[in-house]
Amino acid sequence: MQPAATPYEERLTAPRSWWAIAALVGIAGGLIMLPFGPLALLGGLVAGVAVTAVVVSSYGAVRIRVVQGSLIAGEARIPLTALGESHVMDAAECQAWRTHKADPRAFMLLRAYVRTGLRVEVTDPEDPTPYLYLSTRHPERLAAALGEVRAS
Repeated sequence: MQPAATPYEERLTAPRSWWAIAALVGIAGGLIMLPFGPLALLGGLVAGVAVTAVVVSSYGAVRIRVVQGSLIAGEARIPLTALGESHVMDAAECQAWRTHKADPRAFMLLRAYVRTGLRVEVTDPEDPTPYLYLSTRHPERLAAALGEVRAS
């Protein structure tokens, strides 16, 4: 059996409520421009929605992938040989590791709207990063994919 090209891939998209907020920002932009006429109202509406949608989309465009012997989390690309044990965390543990247990040297890919996460130890002696904190909706699947790729 041939291994999958990408054993794990996830996009941390922004929640639907954020898109509703983008529409509300557009409406507010239109109302601000209302005194200048109907064309300005339309321009304010379109500009407000467009700018807010770009911001929401870019914030929600972060991906986590395990591919070609590396863990790619946002802008970071970490070889799996530099990673150790994975710890699946529930919402309460995630809250603790985002706040009072957090190490300032850690790589943290945080998304507040994702309640679960994975903490992966960094074993590379030359890397000062103690661990990776990754917000993920499927921490068990990510941990399994990391273990599966490391084992092969």
